[in-house]
Amino acid sequence: MTALGRAASDTFRSLHIRNFRLFFVGQTISQVGNWLTLVAQTLLVLRLTDSGLAVGVLAAAQFGPLLVFGAFAGLVADRSDKRKLLLVVQSLAMAQSFGLAALAFMDRPPLAAIYVVALLGGFAVAFDNPARRSFVVELVPDDHINNAVSLNSALMTGSRVLGPALAGLLVTTVGFGWAFVVDGLSYIAVLACLVKMDTSQLRPAPETMRGRGQVRAGLRYARSLPELWIPLVMMAVIGTLAFNFQTVLPLFATRDLGGGEVTFTLLMSLVSLGALFGALATARRQSVSVHTVSLAAIAFGLSLALLTVAPTTGVALVVGVLVGIASISFMTASTAIVQMRADPSMRGRVLALQAIVFLGSTPIGGPIVGAIADAFGARYSLALGALATIGAGVFGLWSFRRGGVDIAGRAPVEVLVPVGGGQPSLLDPTITPRAS
Repeated sequence: MTALGRAASDTFRSLHIRNFRLFFVGQTISQVGNWLTLVAQTLLVLRLTDSGLAVGVLAAAQFGPLLVFGAFAGLVADRSDKRKLLLVVQSLAMAQSFGLAALAFMDRPPLAAIYVVALLGGFAVAFDNPARRSFVVELVPDDHINNAVSLNSALMTGSRVLGPALAGLLVTTVGFGWAFVVDGLSYIAVLACLVKMDTSQLRPAPETMRGRGQVRAGLRYARSLPELWIPLVMMAVIGTLAFNFQTVLPLFATRDLGGGEVTFTLLMSLVSLGALFGALATARRQSVSVHTVSLAAIAFGLSLALLTVAPTTGVALVVGVLVGIASISFMTASTAIVQMRADPSMRGRVLALQAIVFLGSTPIGGPIVGAIADAFGARYSLALGALATIGAGVFGLWSFRRGGVDIAGRAPVEVLVPVGGGQPSLLDPTITPRAS
């Protein structure tokens, strides 16, 4: 086998496992439809209102339930058969897409109704996110986990390439209603793939028994481990002020660059294409540490700074690829630590906490960056995100290096998550105390 063949085989090795392959195929189709709806929904609200604040409120409706119910949803994931839970929430998400289609076929759909349906979809997202992400670990053996996580990230980011492009095509040709119909139909694929899985080959984590204080226990657990807590703090800042692409990019494309809906969908697709390249590159990464997460955050911030000063649409499209690469490098690094370091009985709750600080921060950050874009221009929203992201990266580096003490008040421990290892522990030789 050639070196290129070996590299390809290593990068995609989790796809040799039937259950993961079914999951991958079903989620690819479903997530393309999901991004199609997110983009079409944003364009519909922007066309109805021409308001950045209205777009930010839409983002708050889409992700607000995750902020409020995310921790409980993580506990539900820890207590449940994740495959069955996904069948339920994906069915609800399908119904939400068809509801949006019914509204979009109206001559002038009421904005409040769009927000209500988006809010209902947000409840599905809140319960889907921890279940789907923790389910990935149950589909593959230990020595495939990092690869499966990276391929799942590639799946999610690859869908962001096709979804926005398909949204732009459908919106400009057949209209918003049919775009939402296509998304609703896409859920058939993921439901079929979940049904066809061989449950005897799954590796379920022990289900958490019912008891008092389990949500608080998950929070205390994450707070007790600096290799979890520091990336979560960074994610909270970056998720609030930088990962608001669905709010900032349409305003940046249509106002600052003087383009239209096609310009936005093209920019979004190229950002996502860069993210796909970045996710595939990280699939072969040998280790992940807080240091890795911090450097990735700084790189993401610098790429946003370049996008802020992009003078033309052509330059912005090129820089958009860099933004995608840097953003997914940060996301996969921070997710890999959570997936590998968290105890299996706590994984759903910790992943839900990560989703809360990432997606759940959108209801806070979306209206903020939308209002800034309305008042000063979307470049200022991008600049705020760049400064916040660079600052978070510097915080991550400083927290593990300052005076031999981390933010939890203990000697810092650097976790290197090996590509082929099992669950790390404090006795694992890959966990190396940093010198003060």
